[in-house]
Amino acid sequence: MASMRDVVILGSTGSIGSQALDVISSRRDQFRVVALAAGGGNVELLARQVLDVEPRVVALARATSAQDLQFALYAEARRRGWSEGAFRLPRLLIGPDKATEVARMPADVVLNGITGSAGLLPTLAALDAGTTLALANKESLVIGGVLVTRAAKPGQIVAVDSEHSAFAQALRAGRASEVRRLILTASGGPFRGRGRDELASVTPEQAMAHPTWSMGRVITINSSTLVNKGLELLEAGLLYGVDLDDIEVVVHPQSIVHSMVEFHDGSTIAQCSPPDMRLPIALGLSWPERLPDAARPVDWTAAQSWTFEPLDRDAFPAVDLARRCGTAGGTAPAVFNAANEECVDAFCAGRIGFLGIVDTVARVVDEHLSDAGPHGHVGDDDLSLEAVLAADAWGRARARDLVAEGVFA
Repeated sequence: MASMRDVVILGSTGSIGSQALDVISSRRDQFRVVALAAGGGNVELLARQVLDVEPRVVALARATSAQDLQFALYAEARRRGWSEGAFRLPRLLIGPDKATEVARMPADVVLNGITGSAGLLPTLAALDAGTTLALANKESLVIGGVLVTRAAKPGQIVAVDSEHSAFAQALRAGRASEVRRLILTASGGPFRGRGRDELASVTPEQAMAHPTWSMGRVITINSSTLVNKGLELLEAGLLYGVDLDDIEVVVHPQSIVHSMVEFHDGSTIAQCSPPDMRLPIALGLSWPERLPDAARPVDWTAAQSWTFEPLDRDAFPAVDLARRCGTAGGTAPAVFNAANEECVDAFCAGRIGFLGIVDTVARVVDEHLSDAGPHGHVGDDDLSLEAVLAADAWGRARARDLVAEGVFA
């Protein structure tokens, strides 16, 4: 890259944020971290990050964690043998809206690694500021829909999900008019090959045992239900302007082929690499350039087999449900995501069974799309931020009610 890039990292203590800092750690001559934002659940890790990269600003969502962070900073400095005054304390912003504030800071790249719908306002803030948005928070694009795509300038959003980074790379092989369809690959999660009846007794611990990726709790559970693949389907359609009917989901257990683009002449271009998020993160930070040795390549000297198989839609109906929500557009994806986030929490707490996650989400979506009242669907033409936030709140409340009633235990 020709010059230093200033970077803001949102969700710095999460999986994406931590790996982004790992990418940056050996490239301090190329990237300067100017701000970090975190929830506050892991102040020890945040303290290490602050002392490693010395950001000017740190945003902390939980006010109750502020003093803990201060103690953690001094404890980490002592552990490193630093004397008092040997490091610069950042300006600390406290409150749930402060990630949005730092997303507006002057920077070259904002990496949004926040989990869930909480990433929407920071996404909109970064786009409004004109900053390149390296987007790992797919939920903000999915629930914001046309609000996000209309706010983005051409090329302003760079996908960090491995599948969507793969699409971006493969799409370089031809013109948009030559694309026939996108092939979205899925590992199949820990329960690939099981029928619906075999999933009824699945435990949270089993659902967290992803076969190829190490991720946070929500995305790992979403991968086990394939809700995550449904969200990725919607994200792909919004990012690349491809009709949802022209996006096919294919199960690829090895997670080496991250996705493919089929062109109208019959050619299919695939992006391949071992499962390592540092590669798409590095591309998100440096796009359109590549960083040398961002991740290890495929070992072509070792014998290996890659397999592909169709998605079992009966056992895993989340992808079709997401496609239905994306076709409806407007507030439907926000309700889909909100209800799912509540159901994931309920499942992990033992208040609902594994199958109850998607069954409850489907019930909430059905009610939303059929309701002509104040909680009913708002289409793309009338979509507003207020409508999205209201749909998100209603979807959560309705999912909690259904869980409490034991409708899909």
